[in-house]
Amino acid sequence: MSPVTLERLQALTADHMAQLSSVLLDCVEGGASVGFMQPMTLDQAFAFWQRVGAGVAAGERALLVARDDVGIVGTVQLVLDQPDNQMHRADLCKMLVHRRGRRLGLGAALMHGAEDMARVCGKKLLVLDTATGSDAERLYARLGWNRVGVVPDYAHWPDGGLCGTTIFYKAV
Repeated sequence: MSPVTLERLQALTADHMAQLSSVLLDCVEGGASVGFMQPMTLDQAFAFWQRVGAGVAAGERALLVARDDVGIVGTVQLVLDQPDNQMHRADLCKMLVHRRGRRLGLGAALMHGAEDMARVCGKKLLVLDTATGSDAERLYARLGWNRVGVVPDYAHWPDGGLCGTTIFYKAV
């Protein structure tokens, strides 16, 4: 795999949304519990990224992408828009890595990039949740995120079975 570059997107073009849709579809098809059920359509994925793009344009979200020689291979978001008494924090969500980019350190690079992006955005605390028992859960623990606990039967895997969610936080 060629070197990967990280970039914060300030706006999403149709090409960005198409590439991000490909990453999202690959993750859902690969069994990632990221809020969508199988079978997922390209139209569903594109509509999701349109909503994210509106949030990015409004300053409510920060979006980081990772590119390889093929195109966008991974992404992570920060939800910056928080209640008045929580403006010091952000929710980290939709950390997605296409299967072509897995096991190459890309997830860790995206997480470090998200932490840096949070600091640039003036955030001091990040919170996330992830499917219990997933590769992502192990990654977050390895990267020094603090495990709060598990909520059993919180969501469904894309194929229908229930899964718990593990909640993490990290001061940045």
